Amino acid sequence: MLAYLSGKFSYKNPAVVYVDVQGVGYEVNISLNTYSSIQNLTEGKLYTYLQVKEDAHILYGFFDLLEKEMFVLLISVSGVGAATARMMLSNMKPDEISKAIAQNNAGLLESVKGIGKKTAERLVLELKDKMIKLPSASSLQVKDGNTLEQDALNALVALGIGKPVAEQSIKKIVISNPTINNLEELIKKALKAI
Repeated sequence: MLAYLSGKFSYKNPAVVYVDVQGVGYEVNISLNTYSSIQNLTEGKLYTYLQVKEDAHILYGFFDLLEKEMFVLLISVSGVGAATARMMLSNMKPDEISKAIAQNNAGLLESVKGIGKKTAERLVLELKDKMIKLPSASSLQVKDGNTLEQDALNALVALGIGKPVAEQSIKKIVISNPTINNLEELIKKALKAI
């Protein structure tokens, strides 16, 4: 599986970008949200999801991990394909989708082209509990300068611990032990403090 591509953007439009990675060009399908983030960049990193179908291998790219996580959650729902998920992420930001699902706002989801009433209700029903575990944009921004606390939070959330509980536990450990600089140690202590 390709986790991300980092290289030059040799061609861009609101639906597709070509990423040149050391002379190899990858065609990557993107949402409008990702396009607006990269439209003025000549190079960068896109987190990727490779969809393998009987007749094609399609690569989807996302400017941030939160958008990728939301895409994966959306396509896990019966009746929501990759094209529909990309359409949703082009019309709404991941936080807006998460909020709409958490608040049972199927009407807002229906406003997206390709989402009918039954699909919107299914999205709310199947994803409501998962939205609680999905990190917010602020905690899932993985950049080169990612902090120890963010890495620990991402790991705890990936283990299935709710974000608010994980944040409280990490803060408690960091306050009581400000010199901690080992990720594994921080995660273990945070788990014990929960």
